[in-house]
Amino acid sequence: QAAKSARTVVITGVPDGLLHDDVMADILMIHFQMSKNNGGDVEEVMYPTKKKGVAYVTFEEQEAVESVLKKEEHRLQDKRLSGYYPLKVTRYCENVSSFMIYLVVLPL
Repeated sequence: QAAKSARTVVITGVPDGLLHDDVMADILMIHFQMSKNNGGDVEEVMYPTKKKGVAYVTFEEQEAVESVLKKEEHRLQDKRLSGYYPLKVTRYCENVSSFMIYLVVLPL
């Protein structure tokens, strides 16, 4: 599981509500597999997520994450989209809320 999170990036700025969710997921997969976008083989695209305009892309190889993060500007373009949409790509890191936090309450 740790290996998977190391191969995952968080994408923000995904245009919401323009296309069907699975079409948008396909467009994201194509974008991040293209060499011109410093991409690599994509294992999985999680879209939609609980957060609006956010997707998670998991690559087959860790190197693809490093490569994608080096690209200064990601522009989501597709013939099904009107114009292009700038995306922000960041490294995935475990959210604190995903860990169980135990509080020990001592009787007074």
